[in-house]
Amino acid sequence: MRTHTLAQCISVILAGTLAGSAAAGGITVYKKDEKYVKLGGRIQLQYHQADPDSGSTTDEVFFRRLRPYIEGSLHKDWKGKFQFDLGKAVDDNEVAIKDAYFQYKGFDNMKLTLGNANFPFSREFLTSSKYQQLVERSFVGDHDYGTPDRNVGVHLTGHNADKTLTWGASFASAAIDPDAGKLDFDTPVNRNSDFNEGWIYGGRVDFHPFGYTKFSQGDFKGETKATIGVAAFVWNNDDDNNSYTTAGSSTSTSKADIDRVTGFEISAAFRSQGFSVDAEYNRFSVDTVDAAFTGGMFRNGSTDLENWSIEGGYLFMPIGVELVAGYQSQDADNYADAWTRSSIGANWFLHKHDVKLQISYRMGENLKGVKGSDEDELFIQGQYVF
Repeated sequence: MRTHTLAQCISVILAGTLAGSAAAGGITVYKKDEKYVKLGGRIQLQYHQADPDSGSTTDEVFFRRLRPYIEGSLHKDWKGKFQFDLGKAVDDNEVAIKDAYFQYKGFDNMKLTLGNANFPFSREFLTSSKYQQLVERSFVGDHDYGTPDRNVGVHLTGHNADKTLTWGASFASAAIDPDAGKLDFDTPVNRNSDFNEGWIYGGRVDFHPFGYTKFSQGDFKGETKATIGVAAFVWNNDDDNNSYTTAGSSTSTSKADIDRVTGFEISAAFRSQGFSVDAEYNRFSVDTVDAAFTGGMFRNGSTDLENWSIEGGYLFMPIGVELVAGYQSQDADNYADAWTRSSIGANWFLHKHDVKLQISYRMGENLKGVKGSDEDELFIQGQYVF
């Protein structure tokens, strides 16, 4: 039944593609007055090889992301969108819900979004995977290491008249996958039975002195742009689902129920004449439900998790090739040494971000804070966006 339904969806999308007209961000297959339907998608086919110092080399080819979406409107100032990912099919979890919201745009310089949408934290996370310079996000944009994922709630975004100042604020339901080795935020719409549940609230402000700078890495236009942003949030466990704590004590050495998280971000970006650089620092103060838990990144029931990253590149516009490099670091209270990653790579743009090939080589040292535990990784990815 699932296969038949998927086949029908693909047939509809293909038919709409043939009948529709191309537009920025998807293909509009129907439009009349205020009514429209738009279809789009993202295909990222990736090869990944991991070569740890201790252990065997492994590799795989897989769909990193396979995300169709549908967007539409029946009424002025309203729209709805849902997007799902077939690339993360694991066991019975064959479809992961991504964007799923409806939005009101009738306010001056402000939008109200209700549903599962991006939480306004981490410039790198808010930059779509379509527009990343390195194949994989660094620590500062990874929901495995403190950055909130898409969450279900109320989201406001806005800007001043000339868009030199932009902002966002959210109040939402958010889940954490309890793991001593990481701080893994997950959307509650794709929850597992052991997820910690809670509420998150926070916001961000970005200043663009030379005009609005999009959440996108690289520089195709050659214009001088810059931005600096700050953001913060608080997450509190509602104590509905602490699977690894009994009578205040942890029942696992590898899983840690999280009680509270506060996060802070400062980030910046610069673009000019094909050159681009992005830098970000995140800090998370985390408490576990068991005030004595020690393991992974936690010591005596808490940790201060710090991530920072700098990455950049130069685009040779005539040939559509961009050389990129980056460095990132993560440290936590219970780490013996900081976990660092150095990356080099190249991107070949056949049709800007719509059709591109990427290669990144990442050298990791002191994985998960274990001194001397190193691993090199190779990523090769092809991307097609419509």
